[in-house]
Amino acid sequence: MSFDPSMPTSDNQTARDGTPSPDPGTDVSPAVARFRACRWYQAPEGGQGEYCTHREVKPYAGTSGFDAEAWCPDCEHYKTRRTPRKRDPDEYSY
Repeated sequence: MSFDPSMPTSDNQTARDGTPSPDPGTDVSPAVARFRACRWYQAPEGGQGEYCTHREVKPYAGTSGFDAEAWCPDCEHYKTRRTPRKRDPDEYSY
């Protein structure tokens, strides 16, 4: 069986609301790439588009119509996403 890029996969299916999900393989601007790598990035869900969740950006930019080109190129709040670490149950006891 060979790979057919025209067939939908879990990576390139449309979102539940019918809008296509962002394809990580497509060429995006540096601002959008930086936004999607940021800790404050909120993925599209429930009919809303992607937006920034930082407490100083969200009140001004809102959750609909967020423009990464306007906010992200020189954002001072940018932080790289953390990789969650699995905690050992012996490390914490309540």
